[in-house]
Amino acid sequence: MSFIISAPASGSGKTTITLGLLRALSRKMAIRGAKSGPDYIDPRFHEAACGQPCLNLDAWAMTPARIKSLAAGPTPLIIEGAMGLFDGAPPLGKGATADLARILNLPVVLVIDTARMAGSVAPLAKGFINHDPRVKIAGVILNNVGSARHETMLRQALGDIPVIGAVPRTATLNQPSRHLGLVQAQERHDLTAFLDQAGDLIENTLDLNALPALHGLPATETPTKRQPPAQSIAIAQDAAFAFAYPHFLGDWQKAGAEISTFSPLNNDAAPKADLIYLPGGYPELYAGQLAANNVFLNSLRNSSGQIYGECGGYMTLGESLTDADGKTHKMAGLLELETSFAKRKLHLGYRHLHADQGPMQGRWTGHEFHYATTIRAEGAPLFAARDATGSTLPAMGLIRDNASGSFAHIIDQA
Repeated sequence: MSFIISAPASGSGKTTITLGLLRALSRKMAIRGAKSGPDYIDPRFHEAACGQPCLNLDAWAMTPARIKSLAAGPTPLIIEGAMGLFDGAPPLGKGATADLARILNLPVVLVIDTARMAGSVAPLAKGFINHDPRVKIAGVILNNVGSARHETMLRQALGDIPVIGAVPRTATLNQPSRHLGLVQAQERHDLTAFLDQAGDLIENTLDLNALPALHGLPATETPTKRQPPAQSIAIAQDAAFAFAYPHFLGDWQKAGAEISTFSPLNNDAAPKADLIYLPGGYPELYAGQLAANNVFLNSLRNSSGQIYGECGGYMTLGESLTDADGKTHKMAGLLELETSFAKRKLHLGYRHLHADQGPMQGRWTGHEFHYATTIRAEGAPLFAARDATGSTLPAMGLIRDNASGSFAHIIDQA
């Protein structure tokens, strides 16, 4: 059986403990990681920790059939939850990590940050264990334990609740972050050392034999193949454009699309293709470099195929991007769009999307998460949009000639 790592709340240490488990177990066996919800950062750390591809499993945006198909395989799977175990989208909490536990019938290991508690750990753990009988909590991991005495107090309070281990406070494993979450895996020059340290910590503090028995998940019926938006697709792929969902690209390949990649940061020209796809990422961190890369920008301006951008890719298709220091950089100029990070404003939430034109025609589920401010956006909108509750939102994105995009990251077909 595979299992899920979750917690009562965000910031409990799920990511570090998941990475440590993947590293420690990969020393003994083949193991896979997966991430609950719309996350581009953690899956790349999972892959580095265990050497296996990592996918997102999104119980809001994906059907149960899609989730089961992605999770299936002979290699055991550890899923890292998002937020707290029962935290999901409004109005009813759909998409919570608990939904994955129910859909996949997997046990949950609960990570509890015990830094500021002792006896109170018991009612907290019991509350989660008893909240939903369909969600089986196999045990708890005590995190941020201050001392041997503190650990004894916690274990005594928990009584017969299985304790898989107690992880001490370890400041050296704190991960650097930026406004959209952790720094990307490929940006950490100390990544191997960090993962080895996390693996050593888990081996020394957890009883790996007390984990749920590790087996793969059974094969299921593969969802219907999706028609790709084009026969040949060129995908921007580097540190500035790293946020592309593997399952989405896999759909295109399985449906017969020819996929090629290129690096805008290396000033590569986009390959000739029916569709050029600019995923999201951190173009604001490289705006000056991108603005100077005329080979890349001119290949967009001269392309006869469709060009589609998501979030960071969408901003790159605009006329200008202002970075956090207030400096404005000229972009491709294919859309009448000016964006800025000089004054940050959070835009966050799941989206229902519908497009009648452009390469991404149809109905989709997606997610928006960015701090960019739109200074100017003129032209025809790309998507009609609703939020997770079904309430109508202003139209999203723009389309002009062969260029289109929006701030939304598409997750699956609705």
